[in-house]
Amino acid sequence: MDTRFPDLRQYGGAEAFLRACKPNTVLEIFTSKWTGLVLGALLDGPRRFNELRRMLDGITQKMLSQTLRTLERDGLVSRTVYPTIPPRVDYALTGLGTSAMGVLRAIGAWAGEHADDVIAAREAYDQEGPGAGQIRLTRAHTTNVPPNTAMTSPVHRFTALPRTPAMMRITP
Repeated sequence: MDTRFPDLRQYGGAEAFLRACKPNTVLEIFTSKWTGLVLGALLDGPRRFNELRRMLDGITQKMLSQTLRTLERDGLVSRTVYPTIPPRVDYALTGLGTSAMGVLRAIGAWAGEHADDVIAAREAYDQEGPGAGQIRLTRAHTTNVPPNTAMTSPVHRFTALPRTPAMMRITP
C-alpha cells in the first residue's frame, strides 16, 4: 500500500479530493468535540437521552440531539424507541461504534502523552509569532548576494536553525 501523500492536483485540487475521499468523509465524524464524549458515555451500555445529558454536563439539549442523530445516521449509535407512556428511547453503541472506540482511545493516549509538548509549542508560537525561528538567514548562507537583495533565487541556501525571535534576520 502506498502511504505517500498524493499530489492533489491530479484529483482536481484539494476540495475535489476531499469530496471524493471516503476515509475523509468518515473522519469528519470525529471532528465534533462531543462525538468522543457521547461514544464514551455509551461504552457501558444503553442510556436514555436525559441520562446522557446529565453525564455530559455542559452539552446543550440541541447539541446532544444533533450529535446522536449524526452518530445514528453514520451507524455508530442505535436508537431504540419503546412503546410506553411516556415514550422511552435508549441509545447504544453499534458494533461499528464499539470498533471506533479503539481508535479514539489511541488518539486520546497520544494526546495525553504529547499534551505538554503541544501546549509549549502554542505558547512559543503565541510569544514569537507565526514561523518564528523556523528559518534564519546568515551571511554564510547568502554567499555572493549583495546586501538588501531579495532572497528569491532557488540557488540561495536556507538552513533551519533553532527557534529565535530574530527569525529571518540577516546577520554578518
